[in-house]
Amino acid sequence: MSQKFSYDHDDQKLTPKQEIELFHSIENDIDESITQKSKLAGWVNDRLPIIATLENTLKKHPYPKNLSYWWNFGSIAGIALVIQILSGLFLAMHYVPNTQHAFDSVEHIMRDVNYGWLIRYIHAVGASMFFVALYAHIIRGLYYGSYKAPREILWWIGIIIFLLTMATAFMGYVLPWGQMSFWGATVITNLFSAIPVVGKSIVEWLWGGYSVDNPTLNRFFVLHFLMPFLIVGVVLLHLVALHTAGSNNPTGVPIKTKKDAIPFHPYFTIKDLLGFVVFFLIFGYFLFFYPNALGHPDNYIPANPLVTPAHIVPEWYFLPFYAILRAVPDKLGGVLMMFGAIILLFFLPFLDRSQVRSGAYRPMFKKFFYLFVINFIFLGWLGKSPAEGWYIWASRITTFYYYAYFLIILPFLPKFERVLQLPKSIDEHYQESHKKH
Repeated sequence: MSQKFSYDHDDQKLTPKQEIELFHSIENDIDESITQKSKLAGWVNDRLPIIATLENTLKKHPYPKNLSYWWNFGSIAGIALVIQILSGLFLAMHYVPNTQHAFDSVEHIMRDVNYGWLIRYIHAVGASMFFVALYAHIIRGLYYGSYKAPREILWWIGIIIFLLTMATAFMGYVLPWGQMSFWGATVITNLFSAIPVVGKSIVEWLWGGYSVDNPTLNRFFVLHFLMPFLIVGVVLLHLVALHTAGSNNPTGVPIKTKKDAIPFHPYFTIKDLLGFVVFFLIFGYFLFFYPNALGHPDNYIPANPLVTPAHIVPEWYFLPFYAILRAVPDKLGGVLMMFGAIILLFFLPFLDRSQVRSGAYRPMFKKFFYLFVINFIFLGWLGKSPAEGWYIWASRITTFYYYAYFLIILPFLPKFERVLQLPKSIDEHYQESHKKH
């Protein structure tokens, strides 16, 4: 039976500061440190404390014992990022960032370079797999309230990673210099011309001229090469913020005692390895059987400024935001709505006013959340559909719900919803969930 929310234990509700202090007061016990077992490890650690840092992370640092497989997507996204950087480095050795040779250099990689086809497809399919992991990671955060205090900065850094990844992916899509590359770059960069007064100057600065041409391709290549290393730096900040505030969990209840926590190794290393196996099976399926399923066939046609494709569409991971852009008849309004759809995520910790962190204990919230996910997928489908007839009206309705979810439903739903009783501790939830199985 549902009831009004209350923490049903002796303690009062913890403040974010108290939650962090309690989290840092708990450490997992270890029998003997590596630096004590090995003289070499101790010698290295005295001069560079990297071994102690790793040991603290893997052994001493407490992690909630009830983390589900939804928490695997963070590490999967990390592996996908490493794959993209390594495959990108090898591609950059053979790619020529020149409008006269870019398309041919990609064909050269595919046809003449030893295993060039494999490296290129790893990079192309890997981009899609990276975004699958990112979207799943964000969806998990939205459902379980991982953006709430004390994890606001952790959430903000995650959204910055998402924005940097989108920018990097967009510039990478331009590099093959096919039809969709050229026209996608033209359409997206032209959006900045909607900015009053300075818009045209910004577009010409981005292009390096008066149209998408060789200077554009050159600078996009340089930025596409460098930005993944910037993303790695921000990911490290993300991990620091995670270790400061601690991991969220399916209940949203903070770690209170040693019974609630286990070390990362060996428990979550094994769990992550299983996630990697499943990820690589899916990755391999697309890589070897359907490498072009997630791309656009027009990008195998060399870029031609004189021939416009029938439908200009970006890669699938941009489609929901592209649908929002096209839903608004005014150019500036469309640009503001598109970018606003992502910027809105930064304000999420202040928009959701529910005291309950996890959506698992909010029955009404669940229904709105599932509808939000379906709505977002439908937006993606509308993004690849022609901007005409009922598609435009459907885009407007789904755009309205996207914004209504954040600006109306999340702020006002806590006033009306009745929530389920939270477990007293993570350990209690863990024991109950295992009794069911």
